[in-house]
Amino acid sequence: MIEPSHKSWLRRRIESSFQRGFQRAYETVKVNPSRFLLQLQTVYGVPATSFQGLYSVDMRVLDDVAERVIRGGMKVAAAEGAGLGLGGFVTMVPDLSFLALITLRTIQKLSLVYGFEYSNDEETAELWIAAGSAAGVDISRDLLEKEVINKFVPRVIQRIAAQASKEVVEKWAGRLIPLASSLIGAGLNYYFIRAWGQRARTHFRERHLEVRRRMFAPQAKVIELPAVTS
Repeated sequence: MIEPSHKSWLRRRIESSFQRGFQRAYETVKVNPSRFLLQLQTVYGVPATSFQGLYSVDMRVLDDVAERVIRGGMKVAAAEGAGLGLGGFVTMVPDLSFLALITLRTIQKLSLVYGFEYSNDEETAELWIAAGSAAGVDISRDLLEKEVINKFVPRVIQRIAAQASKEVVEKWAGRLIPLASSLIGAGLNYYFIRAWGQRARTHFRERHLEVRRRMFAPQAKVIELPAVTS
C-alpha cells in the first residue's frame, strides 16, 4: 500500500502526464474520417457509402464493429504497456502519453462507427464530451461553452486527466517494480482501454439511436395512418 504522501505525489505525476498526453493527442492526432469510412467498407464489410448511411445499417453490424475497434485498441495498449513496462516507473510518463493517444484514437473511431464526424468545432466538442463520459466525468455544466472550443477542450482534458489519475494510481503502484511491471503494464493498459472504450461506445450508441429515431419517426407516423375508406 502506498503511503498517503507518496500516493499524492504519484497521483499528481500521473495526472500531469495524462493531461499532456491528451493535449498532445488533441493537437496532433486525428483519425481521418474518409479513410476510416473506406476501412469500414473494405475491412469490416459495412454496407454504407457515407456516414449518413450508417443510420440505415443494422445496429448489430455497428455494434460488432465497435467491439472489434475496442478489442483492437486493447491489444495495441497491452503491447505498448508490456514494452515500456520493462523500465518500471522510469517509463511510466511516456507510457501514459501513448495510452492517452490510443484511448483518444479508439474514441474517435467509435464516434465514426456510429456516424458522428468531427469536422467542425461543435462536433469536436461532442467528441470530447464522449471522452469525458468514457472517463466517468460529468461535464454537462460545460455544454453552453461548446462553441468556445479552445477553452472547452483544455478544461475537459484537465478533468479527464484528474479522473484517470484517480482510477489508476493505486493499480499502477506495481509498476515501480521493473520486470514484473511489464506484465502489470500490459494488463492495466488492456483493461483501461476496455473500460473506457465500452463507456464511450455506450455514449455514442445512445446518441446514434436518438438520431435514428428522429430520422425515421416521420415514416413511422405515415405508416401508422389509418386507411381512408369511401
